[in-house]
Amino acid sequence: MGFKNLPMTTVKPVGNKEALFSSELRAEIDRWISKYPEGWQQSAVMAALDLVQADNGGHLTTELMDKVAAYLDMAPIAVYEVASFYSMYERKPVGKHKICVCTNVSCMVNGSDRIVEYLEKKLGVKLGQTSQDGQYTLKEVECLGACGGAPMFQIGHKYYENLSPELIDSILDGLE
Repeated sequence: MGFKNLPMTTVKPVGNKEALFSSELRAEIDRWISKYPEGWQQSAVMAALDLVQADNGGHLTTELMDKVAAYLDMAPIAVYEVASFYSMYERKPVGKHKICVCTNVSCMVNGSDRIVEYLEKKLGVKLGQTSQDGQYTLKEVECLGACGGAPMFQIGHKYYENLSPELIDSILDGLE
């Protein structure tokens, strides 16, 4: 029997999953679970974490990760591993607008250091910090797969490429 035919290892299912999340959030997570074969609900962990994080104002707590684990019949440590590995998950509060600046090779050789310097000066924060007004968090990330448009950053789910100080000003001015 091949790997793809084996059921996923799960923990003992939680009895009252309805109490873990709102009905709306459960429906969204269930939509992702339905994309996978029966018994493979753990495959929806990344989507579930993204949904729960968005519902919580942009960050995850240990309690929320434990709820995701319970909802997907996973060991909590398996959810923590995913949340701590990928840079899109936050385990502490972030600003309303999280600016993820790529500083990997293509962006670096195309001036991401100047972009970071400009943003730090404009926002009054260093990488990894949130502005005093809670509007912006500036984060350094690895490659976001938009090397042809380097230097670039991501705000929310939107990519901004071929950045310059003037373009950054325009982008930031257009944020709500």
